Amino acid sequence: MRALYKACSLIPTLTLAGCISLAPDYQRPDSPVTAEWRDTKAAQQGSGVTQNHNAVADIQWQTYFQDPKLRQVISLALENNRDLRIALLNIEQARAQYGIQQADSWPSVSVSSSKTASRTPGSVNNSNSATISHQYEAGIGFSSYELDLFGRINSLKDEALETFLSTVETQRSTRISLIAEVANSWLTLATNLELQALAQQTLNSQLSTLKLTQKMYNQGVASKLDLTQVQSSVESARVDVAAYQSQVAQDRNALELLVGNKIEEAYLPSTQLDKPIALAPIPANLNSNVLLKRPDVLAAEHSLKAANANIGAARAAFFPSISLTASAGRSSNQLNDLFSSKNRSWSFTPSINLPIFNAGSLKASLKESKIKRDIAVAEYEQTIQTAFKEVADVLAVRASLDAQMKAQTALVDANSQSFTLSSSRYRNGLDSYLDALDSQRALYSAQQSLILLQRTEYSNRVTLFKVLGGGAEV
Repeated sequence: MRALYKACSLIPTLTLAGCISLAPDYQRPDSPVTAEWRDTKAAQQGSGVTQNHNAVADIQWQTYFQDPKLRQVISLALENNRDLRIALLNIEQARAQYGIQQADSWPSVSVSSSKTASRTPGSVNNSNSATISHQYEAGIGFSSYELDLFGRINSLKDEALETFLSTVETQRSTRISLIAEVANSWLTLATNLELQALAQQTLNSQLSTLKLTQKMYNQGVASKLDLTQVQSSVESARVDVAAYQSQVAQDRNALELLVGNKIEEAYLPSTQLDKPIALAPIPANLNSNVLLKRPDVLAAEHSLKAANANIGAARAAFFPSISLTASAGRSSNQLNDLFSSKNRSWSFTPSINLPIFNAGSLKASLKESKIKRDIAVAEYEQTIQTAFKEVADVLAVRASLDAQMKAQTALVDANSQSFTLSSSRYRNGLDSYLDALDSQRALYSAQQSLILLQRTEYSNRVTLFKVLGGGAEV
């Protein structure tokens, strides 16, 4: 046992002596995008400005999404969505893999005991009679423990750690994408419910006009053409109502698929939304460096660091590797004499492996690890470029939304007045129904466009929250 203790006492010393690393020093690649976005100033108009460049990224989704029904639906999705569940399980798998790799830094010690019984026939021994012998052994030891003199195991451990951290960031990215998708799906359902309500309102108005026109026709005031035109308008409105009913049902199915569970009626949106999303403030000095905190960018950087660490392991493979195997225990042919001092046994077997000829496989492995690192650099840069484009697209849309909303609201007001006047003139017999029908169609179209434009504005807020990495906490 004393020999084993001496061998074990050498391990920390030899391990500390091997703390060198052959992995290249990590340098974060330069950002492949410009420092600022082109449409930032235009997007700031009417949207609020803050001096904190992380304002959107730091705000939590519970604060950003203000409608209590929407918040409840997002909470359900975070609990039940299968994609998010898979991402969480991937984290646990990566954590376990890191634990396995980390365990290689320490020797694996085991205790063993055995009994061996054998019979020797008399024809092969001098006594000419069969003999039975017993052998008892008990011991403790470790096998093939590699001294990490050139940092190979440590590099593999670093690679496993960075892979684990990349998985964590991937889960955070999945989380924020899920929040954004649920919010957009819920708002789409709200939009189509509002469009359905508008179509039903228009149908009710047309039915009222049909009833009046039928009466006027019976009195000889309205023509058959007026009556058929009103009937055509009524049926057209019925088609719209039925179409929106179908679309609402599909929207609800899509939302429940995202949530991963049935959604109660109490959590569905109403036809009139009262500021369901906070207006995300555009930072006064919005810099593209904010993208470096996005979960997908961080995940790509951790993958790059893992590839960088793998180069160290590939380089260390060119150098000798030293393995230690040691054991100490007792051995006896009598069980009651097994632990006697005279029956002590021990073994210590150091071995060294020095690569001499491998047909270029080690060089190929090193070259492969460097190529993988270069690929990881390109993927990291591509991730930043994609993130930059996503923010640029959001700002480009947002830059003109305020003006569009004002113009569309004014158009609805103008068409509403026009419809009121033309409808009044028709009821008083001054104009044909065709003029009133044209005004009604123009108003209906303008109201639909306003609802869809409001949906675009809400979606823009959700997307800005997503592309700047907001609410991505685990």
